[in-house]
Amino acid sequence: MLLASIQRSASNVGIATVNESLSRLPGTRQEAERILALVPSSQSKQAFGFAANRATANSPDLSQYRMIHFGTHGLLNSENPQLSGIVLSLVDPQGKPQDGFLGLTQVYNLKLPAELVVLSACQTGLGQNIQGEGLVGLTRGFMYAGTPRIVASMWSVDDAATAELMQRFYQGMLKQNRTPAAALRAAQVEMWQQQKWRSPYYWAAFVMQGEWR
Repeated sequence: MLLASIQRSASNVGIATVNESLSRLPGTRQEAERILALVPSSQSKQAFGFAANRATANSPDLSQYRMIHFGTHGLLNSENPQLSGIVLSLVDPQGKPQDGFLGLTQVYNLKLPAELVVLSACQTGLGQNIQGEGLVGLTRGFMYAGTPRIVASMWSVDDAATAELMQRFYQGMLKQNRTPAAALRAAQVEMWQQQKWRSPYYWAAFVMQGEWR
C-alpha cells in the first residue's frame, strides 16, 4: 500500500519507478553540513542517510527546535494532494525496505511548533486549490502541525544551487540576525549578483509562506 502511494505521487511528476528514478542528492548533505556549522552542536540535531527516516521526523524531540530543515526529494500529487509528501530513507541500515514516505496525512499529525520549517526539495510549495479550503498541500500541512512559516519551492530545483542558496539563507538568519523573509531575499539577491547563479532558475523557486515577520 505504501509503495503504491509513493508510486502514484511519483507518476504525477513523470517518475516511472520510484526506487530507480529518485537519485541521491549529494548536495543536500553538503547543504546540511554548512547549516550545522553555523549552530553549536549542543543546539542542533542531525539526521543523515539511514537516520533521515520517518521515525526521526515523527520524534517528539523535534518540537524543541526553532528551525527544522528537510533536504530531500519532494513529490507533489496535484490531483490527490493527500498523496503528496517528502521522501525519507526507504531502506534501513540492513538494506531492507522501510516506510520512508512522509505524506501529507502524516504531516498534519505532526507536532512541530517550530518557528520555521524549510522544505529544501522540489515543488514543495505547490498544492491543489480546493473551493472552500484554499490551497491544500505540504505547506498547509506543516502550518496545521504548528509551524507559522515555511520556506518551500515552486518548481524542480538544482541540487548544487539550492545548497548554495540555503547556506546564504541560514547565514543571514543565524549570523546576521535577519528575519527569515529578509534573509531569504538577501540570499536570492546575492545569488543573482553572481554570474554562475544569475538565472532565476537557480534561486527564485523558493518562497516563504505564512507569517512573514
